Amino acid sequence: MHTFWLSAAPDTTWLSGAEWAAILRIGLGLWWLESFRHKNLEAWIKRQAGIKWAGDIAEKHKWAAVRKGFDAVVRPRPQAMTYVVLGSELALGLGLTIGFLTPIALFASILLNLLYFGLMIHDWAEQGQNSMMVLAAAVCLGLHGWQTWSIDHLIHIFGA
Repeated sequence: MHTFWLSAAPDTTWLSGAEWAAILRIGLGLWWLESFRHKNLEAWIKRQAGIKWAGDIAEKHKWAAVRKGFDAVVRPRPQAMTYVVLGSELALGLGLTIGFLTPIALFASILLNLLYFGLMIHDWAEQGQNSMMVLAAAVCLGLHGWQTWSIDHLIHIFGA
C-alpha cells in the first residue's frame, strides 16, 4: 500500500525537503524574534528585571551547580548578562530568519534553550516551548536547513 505521507515522490508534497527545512528554520527564527519583542526592554535594561527574576529562581534551585554557576557567572554582571540575553535572542532571530550563519545559530539556539531548560527544570509549565525550540533547531541542523532561502546558500558557505 502506497500512502502519500510515506512517499518520497516529488509530486506528493507542495515543497521540497530543503524548503520545508527552511520554513521550520524561519519559524524558529521568528519565535526567537518574538521572544525578544515581547520583553519589556525598559525593565530589562534599566532594572535588569529579567536577570533578577532568573536570580530568584536560581537561588531556590534544587541543583547546587545551577545556584553556583549563576552566582559565579551571571549575578556579578547583571547589566552585561542582560545584553547577552537580549542580544542573543535578537541575533538568533535575525540569523535564523534570514539564514545567516545558520548552523552556528542553530547550535546556539539549542544551547540557550538548554540553559533556560536547566534553570527552569522545576517549572514544567515552561518546558514545552523550550523543548519544541530545541527539537526544531535539531531537525534544522540535521536537515541542513540553510540549503535554500538563506544568505548562507546565496554566498555558498556551509556547503549550501
